[in-house]
Amino acid sequence: MDIYLTQHAESVPEREDPSRPLSDEGKSTMEKIAALAARMKIKPDVIFHSGKLRAKQTAEILARHLGLSDVVREKQGLGPMDQVSPIAEWLKEEATKGLAALAIVGHLPFLDKLASLLVTENESLGVVSFENGAIAKLVPRTDNSRYAVQWVITKQLSEQAWTNRR
Repeated sequence: MDIYLTQHAESVPEREDPSRPLSDEGKSTMEKIAALAARMKIKPDVIFHSGKLRAKQTAEILARHLGLSDVVREKQGLGPMDQVSPIAEWLKEEATKGLAALAIVGHLPFLDKLASLLVTENESLGVVSFENGAIAKLVPRTDNSRYAVQWVITKQLSEQAWTNRR
C-alpha cells in the first residue's frame, strides 16, 4: 500500500485565531500542490486528517482536486505530539485490507517521526524534510517490511509546475 504523507498548509498564528485555519497563502499554496497532485494522477483510497482545522482544510483542498471529497475522514492519533508506533501498526492493518493507497494529512513533528519509522524503523532519523503543504509518497519495499521515499512535492515544485502550465 502506498502512503502519501502531507503536512498541513500554512495556517494563521494562534494569537490571531486559536482554531488556526489556513492562511490565504496556505490556501493558495495548497491549491497549487493539489493541482499538481491531480496532474500526477494520485488517487488514494481514503484521506485521513488529524481533526485540527488546518489539517482538515488541507485534506479538503487535496480531496477536491483529486475528485475524492467523499473519502476524507478524521482519524485520532494524528496530532502533532501523538505517538507514531500505533499509527504504524494501524497502517500495517490497513495494508492487509486491499487498499492500494491512503493519504494522511497531519503535523510536525508527528509526520517526520512516522516517515522515519516507516522507512528506517527509527522515528528519530528525519528521512523527509517536510514543509507546509508538502506531500511525500512512501512505497513499500520489495520485502514489504519497510517503506522507501519515492518522491516529495514541495511548494517550490508546485509553483514551477504552475508557471510552466501557463
